[in-house]
Parts: sequence; structure tokens; C-alpha cells
Amino acid sequence: MVTLNNTALLDDDNGPDPAAILNLLTDAVIAVGEGHEIRYVNYAAEQMFGMSSPTLIGRSLGEFVSPDNPLFFMIDKSRAESASYAERNVRLDGPRIEEREVSVQVQPGFDRSGTVVLSLHEQTLAQHIDRQLVHRGAARSVTAMASMLAHEVKNPLSGIRGAAQLLEDGADEGERELTQLICDEADRIVALVNRMEAFSDERLPERSAVNIHEVLDRVKKVAENGFGRNVTFNASFDPSLPMVHGNRDQLIQIFMNLIKNASEAVPANSGEISLETRYRHGLRLAIPGSGERVDLPIEITVRDNGAGVPEDVQPFLFDPFVTTKKNGTGLGLALVAKLVGDHGGVIDLENDDRGAAFKVMLPVDLSPEGQSS
Repeated sequence: MVTLNNTALLDDDNGPDPAAILNLLTDAVIAVGEGHEIRYVNYAAEQMFGMSSPTLIGRSLGEFVSPDNPLFFMIDKSRAESASYAERNVRLDGPRIEEREVSVQVQPGFDRSGTVVLSLHEQTLAQHIDRQLVHRGAARSVTAMASMLAHEVKNPLSGIRGAAQLLEDGADEGERELTQLICDEADRIVALVNRMEAFSDERLPERSAVNIHEVLDRVKKVAENGFGRNVTFNASFDPSLPMVHGNRDQLIQIFMNLIKNASEAVPANSGEISLETRYRHGLRLAIPGSGERVDLPIEITVRDNGAGVPEDVQPFLFDPFVTTKKNGTGLGLALVAKLVGDHGGVIDLENDDRGAAFKVMLPVDLSPEGQSS
């Protein structure tokens, strides 16, 4: 027999603790009774609503989810017809929760109490993983291309540049302009190849316990005194965050690129960039080079108030040579995606009429150094 809360879900008193099993799930599980009263929530549901189970249990689901949400129609229909229903792409919003898109499965209870059990799977978590795999594949493609270009392009360009310099010695003023053009273009191509060579380093970074707020403070200071001097920066940091398992120099490079991109996207006279950190439960991904799967609860957001990323570019934004800048190479975000992937993390874009928000999710450092910090 399966019941909820005070009655054991398993007949065997010596079996596993049902609450502990449900708390291991990354999907939010909620049991609601008549009048949409919340009777049970697991840990993932607590994280989704940002409240503890004692606060949620006994209150109406309508206090947290908009009353016109299709979720309530599914609950009532499942209870009335004693049938299960599932729906994708349900937008979950309300006065006390952050808007998100979920897949919903509704299952009527096994007794006559009118209990209905909901399972909410946040679709963006699966999308994060799918996109991350695509980003890693794109980075591997650039790795092979960079190795080829370094050999087949860089070396011949050195000879071309040297020949142009020799011709310049006996050339008149008009001809010297052409030889200088050859040298400048050769240098430009070499610089591009040098940037691509960053992809050819397949060694995983040496990682240790890193305070992500120290990284963000440093990048913010550099930006405020350089490329972002005309931008207003807002920081909203969770001071209780544990240490990140990462490479400090590469983390600086990641967020320097993201903040520089954001500073170029904002309006000239009213640009704003927000840096946010929070602890987020529920996303797991395999670390490159091992079969280990880790939680990625540390979420860092770089948000700008620019025009956002064009819709037709969004699916390919982290691919090499994709850019919205007039003179961009399209390698900056591809390199960011590679470095985040090398950390076993995830990067994703949330885009709306308020601007673009790049979210980076990273693992916690589980070493004694990280745990004692």
C-alpha cells in the first residue's frame, strides 16, 4: 500500500526510507488533496518553490502557482477520471516562484482521499545537458581545425609576410601601401589562428577550491576600469555559497569574455550588467575524462539589458564562427563553452525582451580545503 507523509509508503518496515528515496529525485514531487491542499513535497520541490516542506504543507497550491495555470485543470481531471495525464511545455509561474517551463505528469492516488501526485520535470535541465554535448562536439571540431591551420596556414603566411617585407625595400610609396596591406592581413590571419589554437589544448585544467566571488569581483574591477567604464554593474551574491571546483585563471577568462560581450551589447548611455550567484539543486553532468557524475549547484548569471540575441542565432550561439558582431570572429563564446565543459559544467542562454542572461553552472569543491572554507 502506498500513502503519504505519516504513513509508510512501503509495507516492509525494514526497507528503505521512502522519503529519502523521493528526496534523491531531481524532479519535483508534490501530492495535493482536495482544494489543491499541498500534502507532501520532496526536496526538489522545496528547491523549486524556494520554501521548506513545513512552510508548504497544508497550504493551497494556488498560493504559489497562478490560478489559471493548466496544472490545476490536469489535477482536477485526473482526480475526477482516476486517470494519469502528462503534458510537456507547461509554463509554471506564480507570485512566489520563478517562471519556468516544465513537463508535468499527474497520477491519481491509490486511496480514496482524493490525493493526486504531481511530478514536475524542469525541461531546461535536460536542454542544458543536450546543448552542452553539442558545445563540446563543436569545440572538438575546432580543435582538429586549429591543428591543421597551424601547420598548413601559419607557416606559409610567415613566408608570405617575409617576401612582402623584402619587396617593400625597393618599392615606391604606392607599392609600399600594398606590401603593408599584405603584412597586416597576414598578421590578422595569424592572430586568428593563434586564438583557435586555444582549442587544441585537450588537457583538462588543474582544479582546486576557488572562491567564485573573488573571481567575479576581480573581473568586475577590470571591466569597470576598462572596457565597461560606462556601464553600471549590479552584484547580487549569495555569501553562503561553497567553493567551486575549478581553475582560477580559466574561470577569470570565462567571465571576462562573458562580461566583455555583455558590455558591448548594452545601450551606450544606459548600459547595465548584473552579476548573480545562487545555489541551485537538480542538475547533474558527467565530468570529462571520467565516468563520474557530479551535481552542478553553483549558478553564476551574467545578465545585460541589451537587445538580446537574435532568435535565429540562439541555437548556434556557442558554435565556432557564429557571431552577431560586425567584426567578430565567433570564437569567444565557443572557447567559453569549451572551458566550462572542461570544468564539467554547463553554460546556457536565457533570452527575452529585457536582454540576455548567460548562466554558468559549476560543481562544488568536495576536497577538505573546499569544505573548510
